[in-house]
Amino acid sequence: MTVIKSLNWEPTPGIGYTVVRRPDGGMHYTFTDLTEKTVRHWQEFAHEHLLGADRLTRNLYDLRQVKEVPEMAVRAAVEVDSDPSARNIRVAVVVADEQVAEAIRKIAALALPEASAAIKLFTDIDEAEAWLNRPLDQIV
Repeated sequence: MTVIKSLNWEPTPGIGYTVVRRPDGGMHYTFTDLTEKTVRHWQEFAHEHLLGADRLTRNLYDLRQVKEVPEMAVRAAVEVDSDPSARNIRVAVVVADEQVAEAIRKIAALALPEASAAIKLFTDIDEAEAWLNRPLDQIV
């Protein structure tokens, strides 16, 4: 039986995201903004959780409420993803539309050529869930 670790997250005034545990033990983030304050808070939270990453995990990032993704936010995500512990994570990122997805792709391509986590962008949350629910050895 898998023991799901505690989340150790509480809502913080002025922070534009929430997070809950997924039934599979991963995390489901919902972002309403990507201000610098929000991104820095998330970055610290994510690094803290990577310290204890001891098994394969599935995370869902729901950014559908965010209409514009600043370069600073993508670079912060790439920095977190460069942590060796991120290799144990599969990440589905759901965005509002293909324009937002393309903007993320362009910035991420300039940031770092190697990524640790298996990450895929979606505009449909059901497709993202289907991809996350595939066996963990089927990442492509």
